[in-house]
Amino acid sequence: MKVILTGATGYVGEGVLMECLDNPEIESVLSVGRHPCGHEHPKLREYIINDFMELDKGDWMLQGYDAVFFCAGISSIGMKEEDYKIISHDIPLHFADILDNKENMTFIYVSGAGNYNHTDQMWVRVKKSTEDALARKGFKGSYNFRPAIMWRYKGQLHIQKMQYVFWALYPVMKLLGLWNTMSEVGRAMIAVSKKGYRVREIEVSDISELAKS
Repeated sequence: MKVILTGATGYVGEGVLMECLDNPEIESVLSVGRHPCGHEHPKLREYIINDFMELDKGDWMLQGYDAVFFCAGISSIGMKEEDYKIISHDIPLHFADILDNKENMTFIYVSGAGNYNHTDQMWVRVKKSTEDALARKGFKGSYNFRPAIMWRYKGQLHIQKMQYVFWALYPVMKLLGLWNTMSEVGRAMIAVSKKGYRVREIEVSDISELAKS
């Protein structure tokens, strides 16, 4: 499988990238982002861009891939809705729009764990709107990953300070079923891209199940 990945300089994207590079199911990875990801590997190519919204349909660099792992994103904390919407809604939808051969591609969008019935929450409104719009883009499969706490992949470089706080909560979060490893997340993305899944919303327990397949 050949995959396009965004967000490789962020915590989730880097962890998924490293699993892809180590996983024999993956032939090549194209990392698309504004900055180099800091990794080198025979499977890895990088496409450095200034602005995702300036990418055009038919871009030859984005041809010939089987799946997109859209891991780029940002926390909603302290953000205005209009600014958060650009990053978490407009950019992933534009990226989906410019891709060719959608009927043979899987698009995976990293959303987030939470109660999606509470649409009074700004980030829920934006994420749910993005999830619903991606389902209408004509991909072979469109899936929304909703991980909670994730344990780092060995050798990760891009780790925010907040992750150390989350990791300290490991025993409690594991008991609550709100815990995955980065390796599980990456393996689950690969599995759902190859075989599909019974639902589009991939929760923490689904990630654990898919990672074993």
